[in-house]
Amino acid sequence: MLDVLYYPVSFVMRAWHALFADVLGPSSGTAWALSVVLLVLTVRALLVRSAWTRMRAARVTRALGPQLTRLRERHAGDPRRLAAETAALHRAHGVSATAGLAPMLLQIPVFVALLHVLRSFNRPGLGFAENAALPNYAFAPDEVGSFLRARLFGAPLSAWPTMPADQLAAFGPVSATAVTVVAGVLAVLAAVATHLSLRLSRRDQLDQPGAMGRLLAVLPWVAPVGVLVGGLLFPVPVALLVYWLAGAVATLVQQVVLQWLLDRRPAPVVTPVRRASAPRPGAKPLRARR
Repeated sequence: MLDVLYYPVSFVMRAWHALFADVLGPSSGTAWALSVVLLVLTVRALLVRSAWTRMRAARVTRALGPQLTRLRERHAGDPRRLAAETAALHRAHGVSATAGLAPMLLQIPVFVALLHVLRSFNRPGLGFAENAALPNYAFAPDEVGSFLRARLFGAPLSAWPTMPADQLAAFGPVSATAVTVVAGVLAVLAAVATHLSLRLSRRDQLDQPGAMGRLLAVLPWVAPVGVLVGGLLFPVPVALLVYWLAGAVATLVQQVVLQWLLDRRPAPVVTPVRRASAPRPGAKPLRARR
């Protein structure tokens, strides 16, 4: 049912692997890891404009902070009116509260598709030879075999730290310690990059009141813990940890560059939105003289 996601993701990864395989060899772990990294960069390149829109909107929204606070105080008992007034204020300054959500939303199906494709290289219940004889979406059987033979610093790309010993033995002489060390290093680096990118993203975020503000404050600490737990305790292949690390580093670098470009632009000009005053109830409306 989700082949519409699996085939494009596997095709892009296959195209990048074919490029690096000519230089490093088809079973090179580095070639396969680079194909995952370039898959991340391909998606980021397609979404960089949306990321710019989101960061610019966040900066304008932060400048609108005092006006938004007054709106919340004025319409505290009328959520519908508050939402309408907030949307009108954003429109008046050329931004939207939902601007640039595409980068976050599109990465979710890409992540799900890549997880499925990577796990389909080593299907549960099948031996090494049986998996190597089956295609994996855009990958031919010989490419599946080269992926299964590929190792990154001694760890098979489709292995994970908690993999049962009998499954790990199918890759040949592999040290479980090597898998744990490689996965641990990748998970720690991805967690650090995630923490830094989330802290940096709060620079242009408007301080939110109540539960939302508390959530945003702890997110830079909670999300990296999720990366560590997921990478070390769940069946997350080493190749997927490469994706996590590449995605976190790409996000961090993108934020640094885009914020530097935004800092070089003039500060957003925020003007109060004036509304025509309505007559008091029962008062006779004033008519313009001719």
